[in-house]
Amino acid sequence: MQSPVLDTDEAPAAPAPRSAIAGWVLFDWAAQPYFTLINTFVYAPFFASAVAANPVEGQAMWGFATATAGVAIALLSPILGAIADAAGRRKPWIAFFGLFLVAGATLLWFGRPGAPDTVAIVLIAFVLATIGAEFATVFNNSMMPNLVPPERMGRLSGLGWAIGYVGGMVSLILMLGFLVASPETGKTLLGFTPLFGLDPLGREGDRAAGPLTALWFIAFVIPLFLFTPDAPARMPLKQAARTGIHNLVATLREVRQYRNVMAFLIANMIYMDGLIALFALGGIYAAGVFGWTTIEIGLFGMLLTITGTAGALYGGRLDDLIGSKPVILGSIAFLTLATFAILLIGPGHIFFIFETAKPMPGDGLFATGPERVYLLLGGVMGAAAGPLQAASRSLLVRLAPRDQIGQFFGLFALSGKVTAFVGPFVSSVVTLWLNDQRAGLGVLLVMFCIGATILSQVRTTEPTA
Repeated sequence: MQSPVLDTDEAPAAPAPRSAIAGWVLFDWAAQPYFTLINTFVYAPFFASAVAANPVEGQAMWGFATATAGVAIALLSPILGAIADAAGRRKPWIAFFGLFLVAGATLLWFGRPGAPDTVAIVLIAFVLATIGAEFATVFNNSMMPNLVPPERMGRLSGLGWAIGYVGGMVSLILMLGFLVASPETGKTLLGFTPLFGLDPLGREGDRAAGPLTALWFIAFVIPLFLFTPDAPARMPLKQAARTGIHNLVATLREVRQYRNVMAFLIANMIYMDGLIALFALGGIYAAGVFGWTTIEIGLFGMLLTITGTAGALYGGRLDDLIGSKPVILGSIAFLTLATFAILLIGPGHIFFIFETAKPMPGDGLFATGPERVYLLLGGVMGAAAGPLQAASRSLLVRLAPRDQIGQFFGLFALSGKVTAFVGPFVSSVVTLWLNDQRAGLGVLLVMFCIGATILSQVRTTEPTA
């Protein structure tokens, strides 16, 4: 079945058909398990606690791998976005980089606990999957202006993020309820024996996060290709490459004409780097500080997903009501406060004031005061992250020239990645230098504050409360 095409030179007078919007939204559902299962709550903590020599070294290596992928994305995303603008169609790019995601995620199965010879395979596969997920998202985002009028952009972006969060939560429930089992009991969180004969002692449930992510993406990205309008082809790829690169160079030369949108991209570059590092290392941090297992980290992830879904839905409506910029600034404020509070929590104390009992084997899930406070702060972080990501995407659509939307979404990906290697890199260096996971997260506070300061200078024509 051939999908419809839509001319990107004219804004839609009315929203696209529901089937088209549903197909576009399902991309977030399809891609989210990569970020939920692999990058945050299942595979990353498994790698740090079981595959790497120790959690500190594991956090550092995962951060360096994230940095490597970030460099590749930063260098290529504006160029590919500009080429896609010239070529017209977005779906072939989504398919191409979707293959990277599928291949990289599948290869993660080969990481085994206590097997240092698999570390290199895991890190290479992770970099490949990250590049695929991020580039596919660039081209999916650039389809937004074809689907709804500008006044509904915030709602569409918020809906996409919310559906993505729900997809992440459903995949996490499947992992914890049916695949990941405790090595001590051999049972999953729901009390079942793992499906497919997965061996708890070999941590095969954790390793299955990779293949599950790959199959999930393949299954749920299909509606995008069947029902969501794509732009018509404008020129052959070779000609599009020359035209796109020429247009990108011209844009960079005339950067003063785009000073406002460039200021936003710089702000996004900084605060999104902090968010990426926070979520990439948050589960690893909890595993190291509290000794949380995959099940506990997974439940923590569900909480973040629930609050993130609510935050994205409400933030999308608030975005259309008062504008993207106030939503972003408010979200950064909550993230900064929550992160600062987390740094004041340890296994035996809360805010360095209240002494508490330390976690002990057999205590049960989240048995101590610090763990419960960490859960509460994690809920705040999730509720702030949803609207931050959704409003950032819709603000760019409102600021960028329509005929250069792919190019600017490439720059948007660059702004989210060009220093993304700096955040994890600096956090990893500080973690190793001080041998303290808490110190590694502390550098993220500065990024949030600088990003908010720059964003406050961006001029918008949005409604004000």
